[in-house]
Amino acid sequence: MDAGSSSSWLQNSLVFLGAAVVAVPLARLLGLSSVIGYLAAGILIGPGVLKLVSDPTDILHFAEFGVVLMLFLVGLELEPKRLWSLRRPIFGWGSVQLFGSTALVAAVALAAGLDWRLALVAGLALSQSSTAIALATLAERNLMPTAGGRSILSVALFQDLGGIVVITLLPLLAVQAAQASGDSGWMTAAKAVGMVALIVFGGRLLLRPALRWIARSGTPEIFTAASLLLVVATASLMQAVGLSMALGAFLAGVLLAESEYRRQLETDLEPFKGLLLGLFFIAVGMSIDFAVVMAHPGWMAAVVLGFVVLKALLLVAMARWMGIPLAERPTFVVMLAQGGEFGFVVLQAAGGAALVPVAGASFLLAAIAISMLLTPLVMVLVDRVIAPRLALRQAAEPMEEIAEEQTAPILILGFGRYGQIVARLINAEGLAATVLDHDAEQVASVRKFGWPAFYGDATRLDLLRVAGAASSRVIVVAIDDVEQSLAVVDLIREHFAQATIVARARNTTHWYGLRARGVEHIERETLDSALMSGRTVLELMGWEPHTARNQMLRFRRHNVELLHAMEAHLGDEKALIAVAKQGREQLEQLWSREREQRRARKAQRGEGFAAPKEGGDD
Repeated sequence: MDAGSSSSWLQNSLVFLGAAVVAVPLARLLGLSSVIGYLAAGILIGPGVLKLVSDPTDILHFAEFGVVLMLFLVGLELEPKRLWSLRRPIFGWGSVQLFGSTALVAAVALAAGLDWRLALVAGLALSQSSTAIALATLAERNLMPTAGGRSILSVALFQDLGGIVVITLLPLLAVQAAQASGDSGWMTAAKAVGMVALIVFGGRLLLRPALRWIARSGTPEIFTAASLLLVVATASLMQAVGLSMALGAFLAGVLLAESEYRRQLETDLEPFKGLLLGLFFIAVGMSIDFAVVMAHPGWMAAVVLGFVVLKALLLVAMARWMGIPLAERPTFVVMLAQGGEFGFVVLQAAGGAALVPVAGASFLLAAIAISMLLTPLVMVLVDRVIAPRLALRQAAEPMEEIAEEQTAPILILGFGRYGQIVARLINAEGLAATVLDHDAEQVASVRKFGWPAFYGDATRLDLLRVAGAASSRVIVVAIDDVEQSLAVVDLIREHFAQATIVARARNTTHWYGLRARGVEHIERETLDSALMSGRTVLELMGWEPHTARNQMLRFRRHNVELLHAMEAHLGDEKALIAVAKQGREQLEQLWSREREQRRARKAQRGEGFAAPKEGGDD
C-alpha cells in the first residue's frame, strides 16, 4: 500500500466515522431511527452534496458484509427444527410476495412500452426488500417475537433464497451473454444447488469439530478470527457460484444454532455487524445519484411511488390472509414495500449482461435507494398516526366476546410471565379471575388453556368496565409498560375505588410512581428472584440453609424499609444518596457486629471459627 492510498484510506475512515458519530445521535435525539441517521450521513458526505467521498461503489461492496454478518446472526437464532416449522410462511408467503411483486411491476413496465426482458429485470430488482433495514428496525423496536416480525423475517429469508432463481434467470434472459459463456442457465442452477448442499452437509460434519479444536487453544482472539473466517468462507463459496453471500452466511448460522458455541459466536460478531451495517447504510445514502434524480424528478417520483404502492397493495392483502394482527400490519407492509440491497446486485448483474442500459440501471438504483431512505421516515408516521388508530380499532373487535360484563372477583391486567404466575397460583386455590391483555396472540394462546382472557387496552375505561372492574375485589396490575401501568392505576383509583390494587413494579422509579398514587401492595419483579439467588450463593459458600434464609428475609425487610425512607426525599438527589448510603452502612455495621459476637461466643465454647460456617449456630 503506497502513501497515497494509505492517506486516502485514513481520510475516508475519518469522514465515515465522523459522519456517523454526529448524524446518528442527532437522529435518535429527534426520535428517529438510527438507520435514518446513517442514510442522512451518507447523503451529506456523498458525491451529491459535500463530495467528501467521490466513489461509494467500493465502500458499498465492502459494507455489504454487514448484511452478511446480520444474516449469520439471524441464522444462529433459528434452530433447524424452528426453521422447518417456518417452511410454510417462508416458501409459501415468501414466494407470493416475490413473484407477485415481480409480476405486478413487470406488467406495469410492459404497459409503459418497455421490452419484456427489461420489464422482467425491473420487476425482479424492485420486488426485493431491504433485509438490513427490516431486521435492524425489528431488533431496534423488539418486534421480532411478534406475528408481524416473524412474517417479515420469513418473507425476507425467501427473498435471499429466491436469489437462486433470480441469478439463474439472468443468463437465460441475456442472449448475448449466454452465447459467450460456456455455462448454460441450467448448469448455473446445478452449481448453485450443489454449493448449498455442500455447505449444509459439509457444515454438519466439519463445523463443530473445527470450532471445538480451535476453542481448545484457549486463545479468545483466535476464536474471534475463526468466527469471521467461517462467515467469510461461506459467503465466498456462495458468491463463487453467483448466489447471495448473505444466504451462505444464513445457512452457516442455522447449522450452528444448536451448537454449544452459539452464544460465543454471537458475542464475537455482534460489534462487527453493527459497525458494518452502519457503513452499509451510509454507502446506500452515498449511492443516490442526484444528477439522475434531478434530470427527471417527476419520473423518479412516479417510479418510487409506483413500485412501492404496487408492492404495498399486495402486502396488505397478504397481511389479511396471513392473519397478522391489525395493529402490526402497517409495519409488515412498510418494511417489505421498499426496495432492497439485493436489487442493487440484480441490476449490476443485469447491466453486466447487457440487459439494462447504464442510464436505466442508474435510474432504478436511485429509485431503490430513495425508497430505502424514505422507509424509516414512513415508520415514524406509522408509529405516531396510523398504529395508534389501528390499535383502537383492534381493541374494539373482541367486544362481541365481552358483550356481557364479567363478574370474577379478581381482574388481572397484563398476562405476560408475571401475570401468568399470579393467575396460576390463585387458580390452584380455586379462585376465579378474568384476564385482559393487549397482545392478541397471547390472548388466543391462553384461551386454549381455558383462561377467560380477553383482548383489549386496559387504559380504556369502557373495556375495564366490561371486564368486570366495577365488581372486582382485587385488581392485579401486571402491565409491562410503566406509563401504561400508572395510567391504569389512575383509572382504577378514580372509577373503581372498591377494588384493592396489587401492582407489579418494573423498577424503583415505577415503585415510587405507584406509591404516589396510593398503592400499598407493590412487588418489584426482580427483587425476590434475586434474593433467592443470593440465598443460594450463601448456602453454596457454607452458610446453614436456615441462616441463609433468615439473612435473606432480613435483607428484604431492610431493603423495603430503606425504600420507604427514601420516598420522603424524592426530587432531592443529594438527600436520596445520603439516605441510601446511611441505610447501607447501618446494615453492614449491624451484620458486622453480629459476626463478631458469633465469633466471640464460639471462641468461649472452644469451638473455633470457620468463615464458611458463619452463623451456623443461629
